[in-house]
Amino acid sequence: MSEPIDEILVDNHRNAANAELEKIQSFTGKYPKQLWYLFTVEMWERFCFYGMRGMLTVFMASQLGLTDKAANLQYGAIQAFVYAFTFLGGLFADKILGFRKSLFWGALMMIAGGFIIAAAPEKFFYIGICFSIIGTGFFKPNISTMVGQLYKDGDSRRDAGFSLFYAGINLGAFLGGIIMVWVGLHESWSLAFGLVGVAMSISIVTFWFTQKSLGPIGLSPLSITMPASKKRMYEIATYVGSLISIPLILILVKNSNYTDMVMYIVGPAAFLYVLYEMRKYDGAARKKLTAALIFIVFSIFFWAFFEQSGGSLALFAFNNLHDSLFGINIDPNVVNNSANSLFVIVFAPILGLLWVWLAKRKKEPNSGVKFGLGFLLLAAAFYVFYYTINFANEQGLTSLEIFTLGYFIITFGELCLSPIGLSLMTKLSPQPMQGLMMGMWFLASAYGQYAAGLLGAGMSVASEEATAYEKLVSYTNGYQQLAIYAVVAGAALLLLSPVIKRLMGSTR
Repeated sequence: MSEPIDEILVDNHRNAANAELEKIQSFTGKYPKQLWYLFTVEMWERFCFYGMRGMLTVFMASQLGLTDKAANLQYGAIQAFVYAFTFLGGLFADKILGFRKSLFWGALMMIAGGFIIAAAPEKFFYIGICFSIIGTGFFKPNISTMVGQLYKDGDSRRDAGFSLFYAGINLGAFLGGIIMVWVGLHESWSLAFGLVGVAMSISIVTFWFTQKSLGPIGLSPLSITMPASKKRMYEIATYVGSLISIPLILILVKNSNYTDMVMYIVGPAAFLYVLYEMRKYDGAARKKLTAALIFIVFSIFFWAFFEQSGGSLALFAFNNLHDSLFGINIDPNVVNNSANSLFVIVFAPILGLLWVWLAKRKKEPNSGVKFGLGFLLLAAAFYVFYYTINFANEQGLTSLEIFTLGYFIITFGELCLSPIGLSLMTKLSPQPMQGLMMGMWFLASAYGQYAAGLLGAGMSVASEEATAYEKLVSYTNGYQQLAIYAVVAGAALLLLSPVIKRLMGSTR
């Protein structure tokens, strides 16, 4: 008799959850109220992430004694592991924890990581980074997936919602890029890293008090008929397993030579696993997932170029820029770590509303075209970074204004790709695979970050005695090459866009 009773319980639970979800998704206006809550939670996490990102290469070069080349490689390795773990975080959320518990666990790990480094930055840097890597893996893909579930399939407001959410990401990035970097460079590295623990505490408390508004979104994927003790066992095993992995991650992170081995294994294994999961769905769903994989592959190249901001561009700002912006004295690294975010905050909601306006008139470009435009704008930005050499003096210092213009242009390229990509992973993926595919999206970022480190190292001058002008020439020549590669990738996407559109079916 237990089986029919179990089926009734499951049906009743599913019907109640669907009714509650329908209520959430039937919101009026342009944005659901829950989006603002998730916006705030993500804002504080991104405060930590981008603040840390802005400090990494400068901290390693100035405090740990790494050369520019070694710092670039180490930066790429750390960022690659951060994003690689988002694949595992999305997988465990889909299968065991659910998005909410994954988010809580990730936040706790990041809080621990920040305070560990703060205790003794030079001594505990790599240990704390390991906690941050695991924490970001559990946190990042799952909050983005919850944003997607606020919308019904086919809701044209979804891209606008992700653009607003992306503005929240960059508000945190803007504040973190200014505050944490300034505190680290001019006050105390311990205090700067300690801000991670403080900001993530605010994030997790905010989510705790607003999560009830999410209804069934993000709850455990395990069957309600499964014994509570068994569920708890799975959850504890996940938590313990992530802690046990820290010594292994520490070995991998401290020696960037191991990064090659990990990247050669993780990506192909993840891709094969996605293909295995795709077998469970019909032809239309598989076509959409194929389109998602195409976007994911191209995003690797985008992030490889874009993420020079945390590597070579950070060192470029440190060594080769005047400290005056339109007559105002300002640290060039603060500009490097905040200009892009400020521009996103201003223009992301506007561009999101533009997509809605165009959609209503059936003139919105398809996602393949948006991605292609993103690459062309990226190319224009890197040509501007290259062009700064024409404003350099004999000491190798060049215009901060022209450098900032490059970030203004790169912002629009990012807005044509990144929030659209987040939205696409939720639109093109069946619900049971949304966490997994969001993890794949961020895993692509891992490969982009890894490649960014290699590209940055390749642009670095080998000699430790190199002058600032020699570094300027080396980096700007590299930026010119990246501009050319971005044009090629953008043109390829524009040519492929009709094929991608057919694969996506009715999805825009």
